[in-house]
Amino acid sequence: MKPLVSIIMGSTSDLPVMEKACKWLDDNEIPFEVNALSAHRTPDAVEAFAKGAKARGVKVIIAAAGMAAALPGVIAASTPLPVIGVPIKGMLDGLDAMLSIIQMPPGIPVATVGVNGAQNAAILAAQMIALTDDDVAAKVDAWKAGLGAKIEKANKELAQINYKYKV
Repeated sequence: MKPLVSIIMGSTSDLPVMEKACKWLDDNEIPFEVNALSAHRTPDAVEAFAKGAKARGVKVIIAAAGMAAALPGVIAASTPLPVIGVPIKGMLDGLDAMLSIIQMPPGIPVATVGVNGAQNAAILAAQMIALTDDDVAAKVDAWKAGLGAKIEKANKELAQINYKYKV
């Protein structure tokens, strides 16, 4: 099995946030890999990873980073693959990381989800892959349909709750 999505973290301290992406991909049976690479501490390894990802069959890269948050941009500079940045909450409630990721120069785009938005990054990666993969498209469609069912169930449960002045 070859990974379609690669999840890269600046360090394993980001794993508690990124586990949501891992879980979503795993639950939806989309092959992925997870690695820790640092734009500042292992720059040569980051470049080698980014340059080789497409040849290994990876379709989308999710890169998580906090503070200076250089990792998504450094990866995007060395690969033609789409990169999704996940800003990790740390200093300044993650605003510093988010701004570092979204302020990319022309020609080096990085899609960005909200602070600690690992699950949304996984969903977005799957939606990108779904453009050319009918199996992944069916999984995304089924998951999205399930969102509506959860709200319908919640509304039925809310209807059963009684309050004196609830109409």
